[in-house]
Amino acid sequence: MNEFEIDKKQMRRAFSRAASHYDASALMQREVCSRMLEKLDLVRIKPLRILDVGSGTGWGTRQLGERYKEADIVALDIAIGMLQSARGTSSWWQKLFSATQQRFLCADAEALPLVARSVEMIWSNLAVQWCNDLPATFVEMGRVLKTDGLLMFSTFGPDTLRELRTAFDGVDDYNHVNRFADMHDIGDMLVAAGFADPVMEMEKITLTYNDVKAVMQDLRNIGAHNATAGRAPGMMGKAKWARIVQNYETLRRDGRLPATFEVVYGHAWKPEPRSTRDGASIIKTSFKLK
Repeated sequence: MNEFEIDKKQMRRAFSRAASHYDASALMQREVCSRMLEKLDLVRIKPLRILDVGSGTGWGTRQLGERYKEADIVALDIAIGMLQSARGTSSWWQKLFSATQQRFLCADAEALPLVARSVEMIWSNLAVQWCNDLPATFVEMGRVLKTDGLLMFSTFGPDTLRELRTAFDGVDDYNHVNRFADMHDIGDMLVAAGFADPVMEMEKITLTYNDVKAVMQDLRNIGAHNATAGRAPGMMGKAKWARIVQNYETLRRDGRLPATFEVVYGHAWKPEPRSTRDGASIIKTSFKLK
């Protein structure tokens, strides 16, 4: 097993436990979602069925419902606790009078239990970084998208939590921060998966904290534990923790400790197929009858 491979059982438990208090701490996740929604203003699409991959407690799903009022939205998440929280968020009158149909599906983004060509849009906010095989995940998303369907997503890039990674340097030989894919590599993955016209963007968002404990607590509150196979077993000793704090403190600026997040945005379209299922090429022709 790769030392950076995500332990899906550990991840599922962590996010389910965090569901009840997730929204209070997921300020950055909501901000990134809002910025993604603004990007939809530039896209001409009226999807009848949307798949929200990694829907969490459903805040983004509800925003999509407000934008696409006639759409059937499937909220998919690997953590059952997140979906249970999402189902209980909307009031009864919203459920009764809303034209949007919302369904909830507990599943892994790497193995979508949907038939091929069944959705017009796939939306995913800060979720695909939890996939072990990102190229295969994009292939899977392309499978369930209809022709001319849109994939829009956000994820984290390699510079994410660089300060925390620096603080752990030399403390031990275990992994303490997940590994994240580079924006350019992600673009190449999209092309290899058969998507057309991928657009990639990146920005850095820096949060600040009073102390290292607050940084770690924020990550725990949203379920973003280190779930890699190479993580340290058991609890951390006092001596190691003191060294981590000492390392992180060297990065303090203007009285605050920074935590950088490299946010990568991407969108791409599923083009018309160039070949049939048996491998025969599709050639388009046009002619006029006289």
